[in-house]
Amino acid sequence: MHVYRNAVIAFAAACPIVVQAQSTEQLKAELNALKAHVQKLEAMIETADQAKAEAKAKAEAKVPEPDTAAEVARLRVKSDAADDAMEASGLKGLKISGYIDPTYIRNRNAGTSSFVFLNNNSSINGSGESFGYDNTYFGSAMLNLDKELEGGSKVRISLMPSKGTASGYNFGNLVHEASASIPLGDQSTRLLLGQIPDWSGYEYIPSTQNKLLTHNLLFDFSAANFYTGAGLQLVRGKWDSKIMLGNMNSARVNDGGERTPGVFYRVDYARSEFSGFGMSGTHAGFDDDDTIGRLDLMEVDGFYTRGDWNIQGQLSYGRQQATAANRYGAEQQRWYGLSSLVSYKIMPRLDAIARFDYIFNGTGGGGVFGATLAPGCRDLAGFAANCPDGRNGFGPGMVFRAGEWFVLDPTRGANRGTLSVGTQYLLVPGVSVKGEYRYDYATARTFKTLDGQYRRDNQVIGVSTVVSF
Repeated sequence: MHVYRNAVIAFAAACPIVVQAQSTEQLKAELNALKAHVQKLEAMIETADQAKAEAKAKAEAKVPEPDTAAEVARLRVKSDAADDAMEASGLKGLKISGYIDPTYIRNRNAGTSSFVFLNNNSSINGSGESFGYDNTYFGSAMLNLDKELEGGSKVRISLMPSKGTASGYNFGNLVHEASASIPLGDQSTRLLLGQIPDWSGYEYIPSTQNKLLTHNLLFDFSAANFYTGAGLQLVRGKWDSKIMLGNMNSARVNDGGERTPGVFYRVDYARSEFSGFGMSGTHAGFDDDDTIGRLDLMEVDGFYTRGDWNIQGQLSYGRQQATAANRYGAEQQRWYGLSSLVSYKIMPRLDAIARFDYIFNGTGGGGVFGATLAPGCRDLAGFAANCPDGRNGFGPGMVFRAGEWFVLDPTRGANRGTLSVGTQYLLVPGVSVKGEYRYDYATARTFKTLDGQYRRDNQVIGVSTVVSF
């Protein structure tokens, strides 16, 4: 910094005229002032250089502070220990989910008005209850355990007390599904094993996956409950195909006359996220004569979503060998039907829903796979005949003569239809409230009332709260 001083002195020496014109005292004062100014500039430059050096040192420092480094190491050890503990306890890759849906149902013909929750849906073992469209899978609780193993294998166990698929055929069984999906070579080809719920149609068993409380007629009366066996799943692009061999609605077949396993399949095509279609089939009872007889169920279904609108539909066909309990001159019962559901999102949390079902069921006395026609009636000629399924409205029509009800024509069944309207409201995340009004009707008097009379229709009202996690 002596450069500045030398410059000042040289400048003074180069100007003798000015120096001579001034007195010695004046020159000395001016030189002192100039020196002070130079010293001030030197101090400012030194301060700036020091600040620059400190900033550069901080920018180049890459080693964290000792406390920060220790904390990072501690968190890393803790995370590794948690992962090891989860793997050792079997929790790694495990997902737990489920729901409950306490429900209120009022049935006009039955004269009942009750909350429905965890009750049975089968009369097996003297439960005092029976399957009906007003007593299916709603009013239930489900717990799902999904585990993905190393290598891509998946295991699913679903528990559903009193209401699961197997509860009506194996009384006291809590297991709704117990299945495994094992990759064969790659993830798109898999081996399927275990007990798997029926996969036909556009509706599902869990209440969390359905818009309305009740299910459509085809779901309840023209489909199996579950399959037990083994099969394959093939995923190829937008196609998803599944096929199984095994038992239908049975954990084990004890009938010595039924030795051939059933065949169950489903094929889905996902055209896009907003549309797709599928088809499925169930073929069982190939060598059975008395229990279910030969049974063939086939259906196609699809969905389409656009904006606030959602449309789903299904067409089904079924035929069943007439059993000893229902052989009205016909060797087979045949039926076909349709179902369509439309929903519209009125608000982000509120859906309005409407569903229409119809089953053409005139042959073979009106029996369908899911209906129960019981003995105990007589036809107009006085011969013994099966009574209609008075709870569900299937079977031959009844006529009132001389103070008594008779089967009008044991060989003719009534066609069945249903119209349901309802709403679904998302109260808070994980909680939905559903309401439904359902009107069921038949082309003959097949619905039985509480006082023993027969009508052509029935009305059901229901409200449900679905709480899921």
